[in-house]
Amino acid sequence: MQSSDSYKSLDYYGIDEMLTDEERSIRDTVRDFVNAEVIPIIEEYNQKMEFPKQLIPKMAELGIFGPTLPPEYGGMGINNVAYGLIMQELERGDSGVRSFASVQSGLVMYPIFAFGSEEQKKKYLPKLAKAEMIGCFGLTEPDFGSNPGGMITKAEKTDGGYILNGAKMWITNGTVADIAVVWAKLDGRVRGFLVEKGTKGFTAPETKGKLSLRASVTSELVFEDCLIPEENLLPGSDGLKSPLMCLTQARYGIAWGVVGLANECYSTALNYSLSRIQFGKPIAAFQITQEKLAYMLTEITKAQLLCYQLGKLKDAGKMRPQQVSLAKRNNCEIAKTIASMAREMLGANGILDEYPIMRHQNNIESVKTYEGTHEMHTLILGEDVTGIAAYK
Repeated sequence: MQSSDSYKSLDYYGIDEMLTDEERSIRDTVRDFVNAEVIPIIEEYNQKMEFPKQLIPKMAELGIFGPTLPPEYGGMGINNVAYGLIMQELERGDSGVRSFASVQSGLVMYPIFAFGSEEQKKKYLPKLAKAEMIGCFGLTEPDFGSNPGGMITKAEKTDGGYILNGAKMWITNGTVADIAVVWAKLDGRVRGFLVEKGTKGFTAPETKGKLSLRASVTSELVFEDCLIPEENLLPGSDGLKSPLMCLTQARYGIAWGVVGLANECYSTALNYSLSRIQFGKPIAAFQITQEKLAYMLTEITKAQLLCYQLGKLKDAGKMRPQQVSLAKRNNCEIAKTIASMAREMLGANGILDEYPIMRHQNNIESVKTYEGTHEMHTLILGEDVTGIAAYK
C-alpha cells in the first residue's frame, strides 16, 4: 500500500518555482492536513457511505472555507491560485472532501457575498467560514440539469415574504446543511433565496445507493408551501446569470481539484510499478508501462499549466467563464483516463481499497458530470468560437 508519506506531487515543468511563498505555504499546509487527517480514514468512510464530519472543524481552523473573501466576512483574502491549490490537495484526499469545501465556499458563501445584503453577509458569512453553519446550493432539479433555465421551482410574493414550492436534486451537503441557497422563479425571473433548516415545509432526504462520491452527503431538497421571510431574498440576484456565476466559481475549483486526483493516481501507479516484480524485473521496466506513465505525466503537466494560468487570469479580473469550461472539461477528462490507466497498471490489486485508485475512479465519474457535463462544456466552447449556440 502507498503511504501518504511516499506521495510527491508531479512538477515536471517547475511550476513550484512560479508560486509565491504564500501560495506554497498554503498548499503545503493543506497537503499535510490531507496526509494526516484525510487519507488514513477516507476509505473507511467511503465504505460506510458517510462524510467524516470530524474533519469539518479542522478544515475551518485552516481557513479552507471562503478563503478568498475579505477578513471582515471570515475569509483570509488569499488569491485564487492559492485557493485552487487548496482544492487540488483536498481532492487528492477525496472528491467528497473537496466537494464539501467547494460547496461551502463557491456555492454558498460566494452568492451571499456577491448578491446578498450587508446584513446577510454579516449574519451568515463568518458563521459559514467557521463551519458554525453548513450550507448547500439548490439549482439542479429532477427534470432539469443541463438546462437550469427550465426550472419549475417557484416563489410567489405573499405578506411578509415568499411562498416557495418545488424540488431540487443531487444537492451536496443538503441533509446536513443549516442553510440552503435556493434558486427559484419569481414572476418568471430566477432569484436566489436563503432557506434555513427547520423552515416549515422544507425537507432534505438523503440520496442512498450511490456508487460514486460515497464519502459525501448527497440529497434532495423539497419545498412545500415554505414561507421564506422577505429578508431572505438575495437582493442582488437577477436572472439565470446569477446562479451561473456561482457555477463558474465551482467549476474553477473542480478544474484544480481533479489535478490532485490524477496526481494521486499517477503517484500510486508509479510507486507500484517500481516495486511490482514480474518476469524478473519491475513492471516499470516494460515499454507499455512507461508509455502509460509518460501519458500521465504529460497530461497532468498540461492540466497544471492550464490551472495556473486560469488562476492568474482570475486574479487579474480577466477570466472568462468559457476559459473555466475549457479547464473543467479537459482536466476531468484526463483525470478519468489516468484513473482508469492506473487501475489497469495495478492489475487485480487495483480493485482493492488498500489503494485509492478505484475510489478515485468511481468519484471522477460524478465530478466529470456535475457542474456541467463534458458535452455541455464542449458546446459552450463551440458557441464561443463560432458564435452559434448548438444547444438551443
